[in-house]
Amino acid sequence: MNRRKLLLLLGGAMTAARAVGAQQKPMPVIGWLGFSTDINARPGLLQGLRELGYIEGQNIRVEYRFPEERGVSFAGPIEDLARLKVNIIVPVGFPATDAVHRAALTIPVVFVVADPIGSGFAESLAHPGGNMTGLSLAVEEQFSGKWLELLNEAAPQVSRVAYLWNPANHSSASSWKVMQGLVPKLGMTLQSVELSDPKELGDAFAAIIHDRAEGVIVDSDASMSTIQTQIVEFAFENRMPLISALRRFADAGGLITYGPNLLDLWRRAATYVDKILKGAKPADLPVEQPTRFELVVNLNTAKALGLTIPRSILARATEVIG
Repeated sequence: MNRRKLLLLLGGAMTAARAVGAQQKPMPVIGWLGFSTDINARPGLLQGLRELGYIEGQNIRVEYRFPEERGVSFAGPIEDLARLKVNIIVPVGFPATDAVHRAALTIPVVFVVADPIGSGFAESLAHPGGNMTGLSLAVEEQFSGKWLELLNEAAPQVSRVAYLWNPANHSSASSWKVMQGLVPKLGMTLQSVELSDPKELGDAFAAIIHDRAEGVIVDSDASMSTIQTQIVEFAFENRMPLISALRRFADAGGLITYGPNLLDLWRRAATYVDKILKGAKPADLPVEQPTRFELVVNLNTAKALGLTIPRSILARATEVIG
């Protein structure tokens, strides 16, 4: 065999060996941790991954885990993801992110939460530190004043407002404090209705009725999405205008929602996954803020409640239903 043929054979063997090695390289695995009722995180994240060349089941795997039973405990699912040695954990919302943070794992975490600094998930936006980074919804208190103003503008007859919130969520607690300072200026009174476990929703409804609330503001905590239908039906049946940061509440029959575009935020979260898989450290990836917001008005609900939405609100709306 001459030298030329030998080199060609050796070159072909090396190419084949590299191809086999590439085929045997483990597929990266993302541990998705959230509620089954989520309608933004999974679609947004998978869309962002596709845009970056990752196709679920082909060159990336996603392990989906949900809370134990019908509660909000993520302890078991987190242990499961740790045993699987996933490359990255993507928790959806405050309850899941807080549970991962308390678990003190070393696995990189990409979150989308309201206030990562106040909640202790990151040291600062510019330098998160630790193993967690991602995107912030912006401190929820930036929106809470707008919720009150929108309710006051759309339903000026409402003076008693119930705020349904998760007291464990630092951002929600900040919103409560901010709104307490604003209601006197708007001629309103604010009722605190704490809900740390969706199973206690019946007690929350009873408290709202007992205090004769005339309108409801719903916290953006992810756990609220699991009881969205019940909350919207309760508000509608009691003729209470409902305001929330989560646009899904407007889709379900709430009056108005105002907050960041969650689908866009989760699409952007995929860039963090990509960078970490390529070797970046979460501690070095700055937490980004939202750039797209949405004000959604449900005119069908307004009509059913006998309300006329002012042009000042409709002119600012990004979407009008009905």
